[in-house]
Amino acid sequence: MFFRRKTKVIHIGSIKIGGNNPIAIQSMAKVKTSDVDRVVAQIKELENAGCEIIRVAVKDHADSAALRQIKKNIKIPLAADIHFDWVLAVEAIESGVDKIRLNPGNIFKLNQIREVASAAKLAGIPIRVGLNSGSVGSGKDQVKAMVEKARAYIKNLEKFKFRDIVVSLKAQNARDTITAYREMSGYCDYPFHLGVTATGLPQEGLIKSNVAIGTLLLDGIGDTIRISLTDKPQEEVKAARLLLKSLGLRNFGPEIISCPTCGRCEVNLFKVVKDLENQLQSVIFKPKARPIQVAIMGCVVNGPGEAKHADLGIAFGKKDGLLFKKGRPIVKVSIDRCVEVLIKEIKRIA
Repeated sequence: MFFRRKTKVIHIGSIKIGGNNPIAIQSMAKVKTSDVDRVVAQIKELENAGCEIIRVAVKDHADSAALRQIKKNIKIPLAADIHFDWVLAVEAIESGVDKIRLNPGNIFKLNQIREVASAAKLAGIPIRVGLNSGSVGSGKDQVKAMVEKARAYIKNLEKFKFRDIVVSLKAQNARDTITAYREMSGYCDYPFHLGVTATGLPQEGLIKSNVAIGTLLLDGIGDTIRISLTDKPQEEVKAARLLLKSLGLRNFGPEIISCPTCGRCEVNLFKVVKDLENQLQSVIFKPKARPIQVAIMGCVVNGPGEAKHADLGIAFGKKDGLLFKKGRPIVKVSIDRCVEVLIKEIKRIA
């Protein structure tokens, strides 16, 4: 059972974050926002992949004008990412977006903050105070600077009686990101959007993000996440789902436990696992179905033990595998039929 930091509940369109609500998955469209057809096509792909909140960059008036049409053609909440020009934020709000992200590093004049807060309050949408290490210059203590700037910005929003706030403090490395969010958690009860900024090469970015976001989630900190990758946005969503599932915070289908294989393995376990992964994509799981654990083990050393602890499992010998259900050995299954048998059993549970 995880301890969750107590936060205010914020509505982003149809999604609620904070409180005891599920940790929501976000991504960002990676094509120019004014190109409506391409943006909508990409967002629909992300919807199918499991994205729950989508953000788009609003760089100019052509982008802000496109938001209304984009919003009409998608199902998930739409957030507008604004830098430098507060007028674009007001235009985005008027176009019907579900959330605004403001960067305190480049939209900081009080009259500008007041105008955006007034428009957001009238529309009933939240503002994310979205800081990253690049927002605070190149001083020595960027963590301290991010926290101080976030606190000051929040005070200004509260001064204008605006309290539908989400906060993010993203550094370029895991350690500073973790420290910033931990420090900020003691100063407010607003929900946090977790992430690491400018993560680098895809695999390195994946590791950085999982270390930072996973550590914070284990601390009970975090209400919505984006794993930022220099890759297709679907990969961000896939990684976020896997992270939340591995921590037991969301259920997106069976957890597969498979051994890494070694010289004792006498079957092509890589193929079995890949075939199972592919076929699981066609299985529809109930949103509140209990988690299922499926073990696929390649030899008799740890195989039977691991398989016995799972809901379903197969431990292989030379040619055949022994199917386990709830710790009980059931029947021998040939390697050619093992995936078919597992899918059939998984569907019964799902």
